[in-house]
Amino acid sequence: MQEPDTQLVDAIARADLDHAQLASAEHALLEFARKLTLQPHQIAAEDLQRLRDCGWTDAQLAEAVYVVAMFAFFNRVADAFGLADPQYRELGTNPASRDQ
Repeated sequence: MQEPDTQLVDAIARADLDHAQLASAEHALLEFARKLTLQPHQIAAEDLQRLRDCGWTDAQLAEAVYVVAMFAFFNRVADAFGLADPQYRELGTNPASRDQ
């Protein structure tokens, strides 16, 4: 079993894609996921075509969109009910952790 690349894991956990050692296709997909999360109203056909040009299939892109959407859903439910995971890694993004 291969050991995890801790620098890669840490960079992704910080959403620091500029310092994550990723293949260009993976980097593009994560940039798309970030845009879909933060600026969904700005997603355009060109964004999807750019990913297709990187080799992603429409089925893979649909799966990525579903995953991003499910995380957004669960995060909003957790925020609405004030749920906080006591083991959540403090990255300055957990609204519940700021109230403690």
